[in-house]
This record gives sequence, C-alpha cells and structure tokens, in this order.
Amino acid sequence: MPKDRISEWFVPKFGPKNFRLCCGILFLPYTGMVVSFAAWGSFAGNFSAERLVAICVLYFLALGVAAHCLDAIGSKTKPWGILSRKKIWAASLTSLAVAFVIGLYYAFLDSPLLFPIGIAETFFLFGYNLELLRGKFHNNIVFAVSWGILPVFAGSAIQTNTISLQALTLAGIAGLLSYILIRTSQKYKRLRADPTDRQETYKQEIILKLISASVIASTISFFVSRYT
Repeated sequence: MPKDRISEWFVPKFGPKNFRLCCGILFLPYTGMVVSFAAWGSFAGNFSAERLVAICVLYFLALGVAAHCLDAIGSKTKPWGILSRKKIWAASLTSLAVAFVIGLYYAFLDSPLLFPIGIAETFFLFGYNLELLRGKFHNNIVFAVSWGILPVFAGSAIQTNTISLQALTLAGIAGLLSYILIRTSQKYKRLRADPTDRQETYKQEIILKLISASVIASTISFFVSRYT
C-alpha cells in the first residue's frame, strides 16, 4: 500500500498533483454524505431554500473542509504528505470561521437550538480529528454522532428550531449509515495495507461507493422532486 492516499478511489485521476491532493483531503464522497444528512434535517418539515443552502454550506465548510484538514494534521502517517502544514491550518480555521458566522447568524436570529448542536460539533471536530485526550473521542460512535446524527439535528434546528419525530428517525438512519461507513472504511484500509486479497479490497471499495452515492443521489432526487 502506498504511504500516501493519492491513489484512493475518491481522488481525481486527472489534473496537477496539488489539485488532486486538495480534492483528496476533502474526501468529497463522505463530505457529500454529511451535507446530505444536514439537508435531511431540513427536509423533515416545511423548509426554506435559503436556510437549506446555509446549513449545507455550513457543514461543507465545518466538517467537509475544516475537519478533514484537522484530520490530516492529526494523522500520524501524514497521508497527504507534501501539503504545507501552515496552509492546512489556515484552510481549516478560515473554513471554520465562516461556518461559525453562518451558524451564529441563524442561532441569534431565531434558531437558538443551533448553539448546543454547534458546541457539540466543535468539540467533536477537534476531539476526534486531532485525537485529543489521548484519542478518547476518536472512535466509531463519535464519528456516527458527529457525522450522522448531529447534522440532521442541525438541519432541522435551522428551519424550525425543533427536533421533530421525523428528524429523529432520519438522524437514526444517518447515524447507522455513518457507522457502517466508518467500519467499512476501516476494513478497506486494512485490506489495502495487505494487497494479497485484492478482490475483497475491491468489494469494500464498492460498498463505500454505493453508500455515499446512494445517500447523495437520493438527497438530490428528493430536493428536485419538491421543486418540479
């Protein structure tokens, strides 16, 4: 298995190396899932398109960009090698700052439920990705909560400042999918480290692709159906 992750399935096979690395560090299929989960929360009731866009942009920046950049910083293996540590920190903190501005605007406007959700997400963002407190919060349950359940809650909160029964159900599904994803991803990485069983590695890769693609496609389809 190569020391870096430039050959991963989610990294573009075209363009300059820095472009490919930047796309890779964002883990776009997984980021798309998180953004989709935030949209699910908005879909749980009558929703404003403006607020739907706001929560999706917030999660793209906060977890898609900031969390993945912090993960690259916290990783012991430095999977994206040549990228400057200072630039990664700058990208992470800048993205997080913009996400905070968006979240705080709506929290102070009429959605104060975003405050506890945002505090929890920020804690997990640093605790999980930088493996703080000896990695106590770097585990699959935290991953499922921060990447699956809380985005749905936030999507619902920004729209209605409530967590409806439908939102709770969707959050449960999102948490389960996130848990399956991380377990499959861990198995996939172990198999890539020992390339003797390429067929099983490919099988796990297909599962990862199907989970992320299904979540993103179904979310887009639902949104389009509401506006056509």
